[in-house]
Amino acid sequence: MSDTAAPVTVKGVKRAVSERPPGLWKTGWKKFSRNPFAMAGLVIVTLFVLSAVGARWIAPYDPAQIDMMFPNLPAGSEGHLLGTDELGRDIFSRLIYSSQISLLVGFSVAIVAVVIGTFIGAVSGYFGGWVDTIFMRFVDVMNAIPLLFLNILILTIFGSKFWYMILILGFTGWMGVARLVRGTFLQLREMQYVEAARAIGVSDWGIIIRHLLRNASAPIIVNATLMVGGAILSESALSYLGLGVQPPDTSWGLMLSNSREFMLVDPIQAVYPGLCILIVVLSVNFIGDGLRDALDPRKKAFKPRKGLGK
Repeated sequence: MSDTAAPVTVKGVKRAVSERPPGLWKTGWKKFSRNPFAMAGLVIVTLFVLSAVGARWIAPYDPAQIDMMFPNLPAGSEGHLLGTDELGRDIFSRLIYSSQISLLVGFSVAIVAVVIGTFIGAVSGYFGGWVDTIFMRFVDVMNAIPLLFLNILILTIFGSKFWYMILILGFTGWMGVARLVRGTFLQLREMQYVEAARAIGVSDWGIIIRHLLRNASAPIIVNATLMVGGAILSESALSYLGLGVQPPDTSWGLMLSNSREFMLVDPIQAVYPGLCILIVVLSVNFIGDGLRDALDPRKKAFKPRKGLGK
């Protein structure tokens, strides 16, 4: 009886070995790129970041340049696209330069909070026992404190320097990340590859950094993205209360604070920074939602909903 099976060539074996399934990040990007809301948010945030980086070349005037001869000019005035404020400063230039501080605060606070929260959550979730008890009770205490009033108190005592605000917002915003990482580590530490790593002599910190943290990176990145919008709102609130960015620096929150005295005379001054905050925070949230759906293997690619009659 003759063998009818097709012969297996060396070239076919090499091709089968080389064709590996796409990884998490490649698959995630494919799903993310099919989400129109996430891509629109990414484009908008990228444009704001590029305008902040190139503010020196994009802004037509110095944001602190005062011209008392032309205060409160309306939008579309000659030489001033969005008009001027009560001191004759160009509003468009101030919006561009304000994006530098607002975006820097947003991303910096998210980084500080993620680093602190990831460390505490990883140690608590991996070691468990009394370590977990101490850290989680500390998280409960921090969650019980009204953080806005705590931030106001600290900034009032130590001053409203720019880097103080970043550190304070970062040190008071890590609790959600810690709980997220702890829950993820509690699941991952029971996996077989962790037991195999222990069996071959890998240290605890080696397992945490090389294995567990790498597999927990997706939810951490999603949470960090969503924290950027919250940090921008917190900075705007503190600057609106006069405890954030101080002149001659400017931010969107400070512009809102300055415009409240002229709401009856020129209310449009408050619309521009408020609209920038709304657009950026909404775009960042779209990116976070898109990353959450893209990095979750249980969810399929985004598909727009069809009408009920179709």
